[in-house]
Amino acid sequence: MTARELDAAGITDPTLRNAYSHCRQLNARNGKTYFLATRLLPAARRPAVHALYGFARWADDIVDSLDTTVTTDRRSADLARLQADLERGLRNADSTERVILALADTARRYSIDHQHFSDFMSSMRSDLEVTNYPTYEDLRNYMHGSAAVIGLQMLPVLGTVVPCEEAAPQAAALGIAFQLTNFLRDVGEDLDRGRVYLPADLLQAHGADRELLYWSRRTGRRDRRITQALKAAEDLTRGVYREAAPGLAMLDPVSRPCIRTAFVLYSGILDTIAEGGYTVVHRRAVVPRRRRATMALDGLVRVAAARAVSRAGARRGTHPDRKQLHVETAAPSPKPVHEGVA
Repeated sequence: MTARELDAAGITDPTLRNAYSHCRQLNARNGKTYFLATRLLPAARRPAVHALYGFARWADDIVDSLDTTVTTDRRSADLARLQADLERGLRNADSTERVILALADTARRYSIDHQHFSDFMSSMRSDLEVTNYPTYEDLRNYMHGSAAVIGLQMLPVLGTVVPCEEAAPQAAALGIAFQLTNFLRDVGEDLDRGRVYLPADLLQAHGADRELLYWSRRTGRRDRRITQALKAAEDLTRGVYREAAPGLAMLDPVSRPCIRTAFVLYSGILDTIAEGGYTVVHRRAVVPRRRRATMALDGLVRVAAARAVSRAGARRGTHPDRKQLHVETAAPSPKPVHEGVA
């Protein structure tokens, strides 16, 4: 992590600075889209975002590693140790784990509800046992802990122009939209882990099921029933993006370009999936680097506009509201479902 970010955040303790820097490295190495968007935040807020990401990444790596030599019992024990470290850190007890040190410090600085971390860990534990979801409602219950709470953790860091609880439903929805996007992108890899996140009732509505997905993954052959089910999942996901979109205007103006960029980049993964013919059972969809760069440039322009308005407001002794920044930071509507792709 750059010294400028740590200085801006008021993080002076050498041990904490090292801990936050470690989290930043995790984000830069493993969360390219997320890291790119985080760069658009004010420097003082970036360390907290890296800490939240670092913790989520650590837990996710425990349950999602494709290393077949690691048993479920070993993963369960690793999660239990992480849970114990988390609880000690949140109680202000000493920890030797850098990610926990940074996370606990972030939770204190921004008064993040500890229940969000408990709910997250519950969903991580369920990943060791649950490998499919009969209905979308079942999946939503899982995603409360695995995704919605990530948006809720982020909200105090990003800041809002409305009471935090007013923006909470949209923040939770955006976390779910991002995870649904990841589920679609990673269908094939999740099959290799023995998991299917596409709800069984959605698959059945189009004549598909878990075994058909495995057949397609194993043989490399496509099936129109799978394609139609993936289209339906895309449509469902775009609906959640629409649910989340009004929340962008509720954020602190200087945070909006970051989240807007993440919104567009992640929803752009859906475009890539559709443009590629819904072949995610066989290969992971990746947003082209040029498209990511274009969105980053757009985000930088919006950052400059937001900061200019913020400085002008500070000189006048006023604060920009949602209406003032709407043009600079409005979220585009997610594109409609692509039709006619076999």
